[in-house]
Parts: sequence; structure tokens; C-alpha cells
Amino acid sequence: MPRPLDARALAALAANPGCKRRAVLDGAGVDKSALAAKLGSPAPFGQSQFAIVRGNSFEAKVKADGGRELLRLIGVEEPGEVSVPDLAAAGPEGRVARTALALREATGAGAWALLDHPLLALEVAGAPVYLEPDAVVVHPDGGWTVVEIKSFPMIDGSADAAKVGAAARQAAVYVLALERVAARTEGARVAQSVLLVCPKDFSNVPAASVVDVRKQRSVTRRQLARLTRIDEIARALPQGVSFDVVERTAEELMAAVECVPHQYAPECLAACELAFHCRSRSREAGAVETLGRSVRGELGGLTTVGAVLAAARGEEGDPEDPAVAALRRARALREEALASAPARTPREAVECPC
Repeated sequence: MPRPLDARALAALAANPGCKRRAVLDGAGVDKSALAAKLGSPAPFGQSQFAIVRGNSFEAKVKADGGRELLRLIGVEEPGEVSVPDLAAAGPEGRVARTALALREATGAGAWALLDHPLLALEVAGAPVYLEPDAVVVHPDGGWTVVEIKSFPMIDGSADAAKVGAAARQAAVYVLALERVAARTEGARVAQSVLLVCPKDFSNVPAASVVDVRKQRSVTRRQLARLTRIDEIARALPQGVSFDVVERTAEELMAAVECVPHQYAPECLAACELAFHCRSRSREAGAVETLGRSVRGELGGLTTVGAVLAAARGEEGDPEDPAVAALRRARALREEALASAPARTPREAVECPC
């Protein structure tokens, strides 16, 4: 069964738009966790069952009683003033249409509305992707706000920066999808900040923080626009290539995966289930990408660690190349520092008193 893209996958995909391997696998709905395990490089991704249950329980508490707690955090004291439209419909296309209709009706009415798990659509690399934010709030003035409910704690008014950043990138995808609907709705505007709801301190009491996602939205929009169309990549693959994790052997899957170029970077370890496999292959090839994108950018045409070391030793490379000149200068400074350093004497043995 193909696995559809979601906002988390899109945020990760946008973080590395040059990786054709991820684009093809995500576009084909391949279970990358199962694929990585069969290739012998499983990735420790995924929430524990306890975390999932806790997250679902917290979200249910936030949305209980017509969303009273959530609306209180927004500033609405009386839930009776807020409509909660029914978004049920047949199939994803039906739910997307029903969500768009509910947004238009609420905006036209000029009243508060809470959309619980609306379904939005966003075209990525020529294919539609369906996205389901936790909630969207429609304000009387026509403003639409994305609500992200997370189970990690907000201690003394702030949460873990890495987790907040991941939530912001995910929410930015929802904002982009919501803007498509707003463009066809008179009087609507999508807020460029989202409401992040988390447990307060170590309790289960909801607390909220407004997170500005303008930067994440701009980056995500630009990088998603740069993604190569999946069909263009697929046309370049050999005939008969298959990523069927169930039917294909590990050797066949290895050959299929290696047909698609990858663009590994250390940041992939936190975002892609296939990162450990790609890192292993990059290390085998001695690729400088394993040292980080910034290092890769500084080294210019030197694409392997071996070439870098050879250039530093003066064995290879153009002396006029700024990268080569910098490497040789760094090596000379290192040798000078080592030559001028005082010789160290071995520490005297200390007899144990016991």
C-alpha cells in the first residue's frame, strides 16, 4: 500500500530539494522505514506508542466541549458563539471541497468558526498532496489561523527550540495549502503566524504560543517550487526498476535505490528514514557532503575527502584555486604550530595508595 505524503514529509522534502532519491520514493509512496530496514540500515524514527497515546489524549482534551480550551487560548470565552462545521465527505477530494466550502461560508458569515481536522490540498512536483492540520480557526474579520497541537511541554512559557522549529516548518506547509483556498475566497486572509498549543510545564493544562512562520513559509515555498517533477526523474530510470519492499529482495532493492541519485547531508539524519543508508554510501565514496553543506560549499570542485587531503599536501589541485590555496595555507600553519610547540614529557606514574 503506497504511503501518501504528509506535512512532515513535505517539510523534510523541502529541506533537501536536490535529493532526487527522496523525491522519487516519496512520490511513489514507498515506506522508507521498511525499505531502510530491508537494506540493512534501519533508522530510529517514529514515536513510541506511549507518545502517540499521550498526544491523542492531549489533543482530545484541547478540543473537548466544543473546543472550549482551544477557544479560550484564542480569546473566545463563550464557545456557543463559535460554529464547528461538519467536514465529513466521501474521499479526499470530497473532504477538500467540503473544507473549502466551510471556510468560505464562515468567512462570509463574519463569525467565529473552528474547523477540526480540515483537509487541504497542495500540488507538489506535479502531484496532489493532501494535508490535515489539527485545526483552523476562522476569525470574524476573515482571518484564518492554523492551530498545531503538540504533546511536548512548554516550560516557563517556552518549549524545546528544535521541536518548535520542526512544528513551525510543518505548519508552514499548512499555511501554503490554506493560501490556495484563501485566494479564491473573498475577504479571506491567512495569518503568517500559527497557534502552537502544548501542555503547560509538566501538567496536562493547555498553553499556547504564537509562532511566526513567515521565514519557514518563504523557504518552503521556494524549495517546493524548485523540486524536480517526479515524472521527469522517473523517465530517466532504467526500465523495470521497482521499489516494492515486499516482493523485491534486498539485492534488487539496493540496485533500484542506487539508480536514483541522492544528495546526502548530515541534516538528513533528523528528517529522512533512508539517511543512514545514504550516509554509509557517501562515506564509502569519500564524499565531502558527509562533513556538512557548509564545508561542501567552501571546497568548490573538491568533491572527495581524498582530493581535499591531496590538495592540502600539494599533490593535486590548482594552486590558483582559492579552496586549494586555503587548504595548503591551513596545513602550513598546522605544521608550524606543531613544530614550535614544546615537547611534552610523559606524566610521572602515580602510585595507587590502595
